[in-house]
Amino acid sequence: MTILLFVMLGVFVFMMFRRNKKTQQQQAELQSKFGPGVDVMTSFGLFGRIVSIDDAENKVVLELSPGNTATVHRQAVTKIVEPVAAAEEPTVVPDDASSLTLGKADTHDAGVAGAAPAAEAPRAETPEETLRRLNDENRKDS
Repeated sequence: MTILLFVMLGVFVFMMFRRNKKTQQQQAELQSKFGPGVDVMTSFGLFGRIVSIDDAENKVVLELSPGNTATVHRQAVTKIVEPVAAAEEPTVVPDDASSLTLGKADTHDAGVAGAAPAAEAPRAETPEETLRRLNDENRKDS
């Protein structure tokens, strides 16, 4: 029983040192990527661009906005911010489902009762109107 306890303690200590070593390696890799002009985020959520690094005193000067700088400890910079690829064209989502159900074959029936005219934009329903319409539809179905 005592041997099992020492083995468990040994595994625990081994895992603790292993995790600490991994963290140090990740931090060293991150520090090696630092340089002037790199966009970064600090541990307290401040975004900026590195202007200069003082290795002797472990200080980094960040440009927060044009003309505004802040000096932080080197270890406070925890993440390099990668530029986000811009989307080519935003997806347009209709406000209601009527535009999804009105197909090309139904466009000539735009004058039929219940169908919205093709040139007229659909009116947004209030939540009360939506509830009333859905309740009326449920009464008709049952």
